Amino acid sequence: MFVANGRASKICRAEFLKRGVETPVFVRFSTVAGFRGSSDTVRDTRGFATKFYTSEGNYDLVSNNMPVFFIQEGIKFPDIVHAVKPEPDREIPQAQSAHDTFWDFVSLHTEAQAHVAWSMSDRGLPLSYRMMEGFGVHTFRLMNTAGETCLVKLHWKPRQGVHSQVWEETQMTAGNDPDFHRRDLYDAIDAGAFPSFDLGLQVMPDTADETFQGIDLLDPTKLIPEELCPVEIIGTMTLNRRPMNFFAETEQVMFNPGNLVPGIDVTNDPLLQVRLFSYIDTQITRLGGPNFSQLPINRAHCPVNDMFRDGFHQDAVHGGVAPYRPNSLDCGNPSQADDASGAFIDIPTPVAGDKVRELSAGFGDHFSQVTLFVRSLTEVERQHLTLAYTFELGKCFEESVRLRQLQCLANIDADLCADVARGLGLPARSRLCPGRGRAQPCRVAVAR
Repeated sequence: MFVANGRASKICRAEFLKRGVETPVFVRFSTVAGFRGSSDTVRDTRGFATKFYTSEGNYDLVSNNMPVFFIQEGIKFPDIVHAVKPEPDREIPQAQSAHDTFWDFVSLHTEAQAHVAWSMSDRGLPLSYRMMEGFGVHTFRLMNTAGETCLVKLHWKPRQGVHSQVWEETQMTAGNDPDFHRRDLYDAIDAGAFPSFDLGLQVMPDTADETFQGIDLLDPTKLIPEELCPVEIIGTMTLNRRPMNFFAETEQVMFNPGNLVPGIDVTNDPLLQVRLFSYIDTQITRLGGPNFSQLPINRAHCPVNDMFRDGFHQDAVHGGVAPYRPNSLDCGNPSQADDASGAFIDIPTPVAGDKVRELSAGFGDHFSQVTLFVRSLTEVERQHLTLAYTFELGKCFEESVRLRQLQCLANIDADLCADVARGLGLPARSRLCPGRGRAQPCRVAVAR
């Protein structure tokens, strides 16, 4: 259950964000790299997806436990998935990034270095799903009842605190109980120790260049430091029951960043734009047809009146004879909703310039924020980071891959590069192109 405190109502017209409104939710935590049955505690990114069953329709916040992502454009999704999954000839290693194809990709595709650093840190080994943050990654646009807009990033803050395991602990828990995280979550809920998370916003002006403090807000590999833009808490989510049936609910739930409600809209983030349609394609295949939204776990808790008909797994029994518009046979129903009746209407935004296959200049900086992150770590966290890089690169057979990643580390932090190189028995590299990575060609059209 999510309960809003009302602080967001001044910047967003969404009904579920008004003070005291209670909204049912469903949350799915997940790993990314491993197949079903792999250990919960491996080093990996965790999914943190939340479906809000609001009075205006379903709103999906599809988050990760990392504030940045591997890629800047959605068309590269197959590349990162193919790279991190088990190598195709032997189908190993399972649920690990410690192999040649992953490090070959991220060392060549340097925009991934920010997410890699977060994954190699203790954030890649959460102690519990109850004790990890969630990040919406992308920048979204909010609009209030007066038509005023702002840009935001969304955060989940666990009230249980943020805690991680160390590498040795993950090995023991993986061996003793590969279902450790799921069991911990279910046991806590069954015992009445309900996990709770505060939902927060970083609020920034909706400027023409869509930047904040020199950071491009449309770059999903960049974060906004909370020192520059504090997170304001707008409500609290409490997980007070677990699924009754795993397959019917957790397995069949579908999420889509395009499931929005009035007052919340997307931006031209090139990764987000591709996610808007790719999730639909995935659900059609995964859930066996176009009517997945009629499954109980996906069904809105408010009236739905559309003109979708037939197709595989059609559960609804529709009345009327004219599922089209305009029509006279059904008295013009269903009629088109408008703003006065609470319809979702895209927030109007100006678009100017040439439509070209390029990214803004700020997208080419692949190292500056990684340097800030590495140097923000405590001494113990820094040791863990060094050991993680050393272990993972030590599993790579190709020395050229290890040397190329060492070059990336040199561009991030010379001391980190030297420490990892020492552990690998390789020479440290010298920093090249300080503060900037080699911009990769963009393969999607973006109007800016």
